[in-house]
Amino acid sequence: MRAANRGDSVAYHRLLRAITPVLRTVVRARGSGLGPEGCEDVLQEVLLAIHTKRHTWMEDAPLRPWLYAIARHKVVDAFRARGRRVELSIDAFADALPAVEGPDPMDGRDMDTVLGALEPRAAEIVRAFGLNGETTAETAARLDMSEGAVRVALHRALKTIVRLRQRMIE
Repeated sequence: MRAANRGDSVAYHRLLRAITPVLRTVVRARGSGLGPEGCEDVLQEVLLAIHTKRHTWMEDAPLRPWLYAIARHKVVDAFRARGRRVELSIDAFADALPAVEGPDPMDGRDMDTVLGALEPRAAEIVRAFGLNGETTAETAARLDMSEGAVRVALHRALKTIVRLRQRMIE
């Protein structure tokens, strides 16, 4: 690193080849929840940070703790950027999540009854999408709403339908 900081590109290349496998191991150990692709992305961020901040390393200090600190901070940044969501494939759980035993409470129900429990505009939006196959733009134009407002109203209506279904199950 000392030679690389003094402009020796061959030494810098050797340094990167030597530290990359070590840093990959560190990132995978600390960022196992990010998945293989996420860990490789973090590794690239670590290498980029090392490249852009290498002048901040003090030559009289050991290199390894400085590298590990960068890796640790980049893994934390990746988890922060991801937020609190956890991404899991439903395929992995399909067999373990059977449907509730018994008849579906929605079977035999008339769709007009379910839609009747919604506000009139929300019911009309659900009909437009679910029964008539309209697009967001078509529904928005017909109801004199913005496309964003139509999407929000549809989302809220579907949440209401889910809540109604939950009440029927209980």
